[in-house]
Amino acid sequence: MSDTTDTGPVLAADGTPLKRSLRRALRAQKLRALALIAPLLIFVLVTFIAPIADMLFRSVENQIVSNTLPNAVATLNDWDGTSDGLPGEDTFEALYYDMFLAAEAKRHTRVGSRLNYEESGISSMFRKSGRGVDDIGEDQIDALEDINDVWGDETFWFTMMSGPDGVAKANGILSAQRERLANLDQSSFAGEIGFAPSQQIADLLPRTVRAYTAFAVFTAIEDEDIVAEEEPWEAVKVALIEDLRSGIDLSGYDGPGAQELREAQQGLANQPAIDYKQGFIDITEDWANLDNWKTIKMYAPPFTTGYFLNAVDMQKTPEGFQPRPENEQIYGILFKRTLFMSLMITGSCILLAYPVAYLLANLPMRTSSLLMILVLLPFWTSLLVRTSAWKVMLQQQGVINDTLVWLGLVADEGRLVMINNQFGTIVAMTHILLPFMILPMYSVMSTIPPYYVRAARSLGATNWTSFWRVYFPQSVPGIGAGSILVFILAIGYYITPEIVGGTSGTFISNRIAYHISTSLNWGLAAALGSILLAAVLILYWAYDKIVGIDNVKLG
Repeated sequence: MSDTTDTGPVLAADGTPLKRSLRRALRAQKLRALALIAPLLIFVLVTFIAPIADMLFRSVENQIVSNTLPNAVATLNDWDGTSDGLPGEDTFEALYYDMFLAAEAKRHTRVGSRLNYEESGISSMFRKSGRGVDDIGEDQIDALEDINDVWGDETFWFTMMSGPDGVAKANGILSAQRERLANLDQSSFAGEIGFAPSQQIADLLPRTVRAYTAFAVFTAIEDEDIVAEEEPWEAVKVALIEDLRSGIDLSGYDGPGAQELREAQQGLANQPAIDYKQGFIDITEDWANLDNWKTIKMYAPPFTTGYFLNAVDMQKTPEGFQPRPENEQIYGILFKRTLFMSLMITGSCILLAYPVAYLLANLPMRTSSLLMILVLLPFWTSLLVRTSAWKVMLQQQGVINDTLVWLGLVADEGRLVMINNQFGTIVAMTHILLPFMILPMYSVMSTIPPYYVRAARSLGATNWTSFWRVYFPQSVPGIGAGSILVFILAIGYYITPEIVGGTSGTFISNRIAYHISTSLNWGLAAALGSILLAAVLILYWAYDKIVGIDNVKLG
């Protein structure tokens, strides 16, 4: 009788294969772990990763020009941009329709503000154009309405543009939409336009259909009004005039408004053509400035390097990238000043924090605890209060200068200037950031066994040698941790430099805050922030290569 060996899979207690049961248990354990960290992960994504991604996108995003002036931008593709001649009449005609719609939607000032960052005066040009664009073609519109009063009647327009069943459409839409307006919430009705042009009129009057459709969409969605009850814009009438002057054949059209269209075509035959270029120049002569058109063309693409160029004191020109004039080069100076002063603040914090942390780590617990309370005390005081206190202390009529004059160390007429400069910023920020250097140093020094130094002394080392050769190397990880923490905090500070820095002690972060809150140039602020982030990452990488991030400890 021979022995037999069972080679089947090992089973768990519930009868399932052991491997499958282990995989299932491991998967459930991973899901539980993920569920535990999910709130923190979501918080980091929403409050940290998403803002950084948005900042990086804003630093290159430039869609406002192409979205607001799409037709004019399309015609500029055929314009050289480096010649001495203005764009052609087709560009000014496209600009008319774009500007009219933008002015109705009140978006023309936004594109003007965007382009004004690159060329001073464009903002005013767009504001004036928004107010005066409806004057272009005014004489021809008056001539059209003098031919027949129906061209001022909104129902006639709606009927003609809707086609043969336009009257029924108008009556049905008016009654249905009035009922909705009376019984439904406005938001539920806002998406219904209530207009669709007939194919026959679209083939016959293409410009007019495009203009009237834009009017209908805006009226229904933005104004939440009934299209059939609103008189069309002047731009719609100008489009009709252009279609009629283009020589279209109306003999085969017998739909709504056929007779009126033929009368208008005959009556407008002797009218002069609309001069769009001269119309815009009459509004403001800035449209005759070639630099303004070059700026529009350069910043028409949806993405741009212009913000980053401005952030490094360069500018985008038709001839390529060029440095800005010397009197406009400020960001390079601010970046260098920020880096230099942040290093100075970090160094001063190291010099002041090391002996304090050493005392905290080596004094008896009772005394050490009392000193630790004094170290933490600034955290219980408002940042603005501490900064304002330094402003009082450092000013020429402040406490420090008064004391020096009273002691006879400084003459009354020779009081020291310690505020609104780099010195005031370094002093105030050193005081504010000092606890962030002391705490990492203390946490590391408290773990250094005291008998190491005693052993070195027993072997004949002097006090200095035992400190430098034994104690100090073990405290370097605390210095590294404190330095990284203080430097990163210092390089992004803007409240303290704003209050005590004056014109020579402000950081690049102050300029970023200015562009975000005052000039509203968020693209340039995002580019400056991106460069600052890249600088911090490069310095962090260099620190890791030179010192080693593994040597940084918090205790």
